[in-house]
Amino acid sequence: MTKYKLEYIWLDGYTPVPNLRSKTKIAAYEAFPTLEQLPMWGFDGSSTQQAEGRDSDCMLKPVAVFPDGARRNGALVMCEVMMPDGVTPHPSNTRATVLDDPGAWFGFEQEYFLYQDGRPLGFPADGYPAPQGRYYCGVGHAAVGDLARQIVEEHLDLCLEGGINHEGINAEVAKGQWEFQIFGKGSKRAADEVWVARYLLMRLCEKYGIDVEFHCKPVRGDWNGSGMHCNFSTEAMRSKGGKAYFEALMAAFHEHMEEHIAVYGPDNHLRLTGLHETQSIDKFTYGIADRGSSIRIPHSFVNAGHKGYLEDRRPNSQGDPYQIASRVLRTISQVPLP
Repeated sequence: MTKYKLEYIWLDGYTPVPNLRSKTKIAAYEAFPTLEQLPMWGFDGSSTQQAEGRDSDCMLKPVAVFPDGARRNGALVMCEVMMPDGVTPHPSNTRATVLDDPGAWFGFEQEYFLYQDGRPLGFPADGYPAPQGRYYCGVGHAAVGDLARQIVEEHLDLCLEGGINHEGINAEVAKGQWEFQIFGKGSKRAADEVWVARYLLMRLCEKYGIDVEFHCKPVRGDWNGSGMHCNFSTEAMRSKGGKAYFEALMAAFHEHMEEHIAVYGPDNHLRLTGLHETQSIDKFTYGIADRGSSIRIPHSFVNAGHKGYLEDRRPNSQGDPYQIASRVLRTISQVPLP
């Protein structure tokens, strides 16, 4: 029997942006534990804004497990928060709101800034670096610096070692800004992995004295904000599709524009201004290969007879991928199948 370090990870009750929390449980197994072998575990909800001190017990229900490449015999255990009965989802449990759809595919493009000493990594102590232009997918110390590259490469390795379906990384448009992409089949899989990837990035940066800034517009002015573009498709979108179905989907997304914006991350009005590759927060548009639209339509989608995936560019970097996936699927579910 081998003793494993099980890092139970969950989302707390803070609003509008939950924080990641975690604690370690030691348990013995013959081999790397399966999800079914992992027990539920309790925690003090009064310390995470999820319970009162007079009745503070909350439960952690494992929903996904990954090898932890940073620890010997380590495992990362993503959890849902449950009420003390272990059956009822806690009000803060946004994962429980996602419709179960094995045919739903999601891809999230997580942008973020690396911060040091209260400013983006690579910004001078006073003023600003050179304007945007050479940073996107840049190379060289002047464009990206050496420490940032070291961090994102190490983060990529940790995700791959953990079996997270990480699809790529790149330097982003602003100095000190980066992106990683996560794809998953099933309505909750990609969101689970985004949260674990965020956890790994934040934990990794501890040893470098670096903070991860997920706010959607940490640098005001003529600098791009950070998004978490949501690429999505369902079985019907991929196998049947058609122009009429696509137009009905867009009409539904337009109708529910405010409900989408409400869960697409706080302070989005600072980012969705109609500038910097965004549409205004109070408008809904879609266009082929148009990064200034609310929804970008890939050429491949149109060329395939309006079949495939679409990209919602409105979610921001602080958004909860569970809430985003939940809203997208609820809107799609209101449109009759083709």
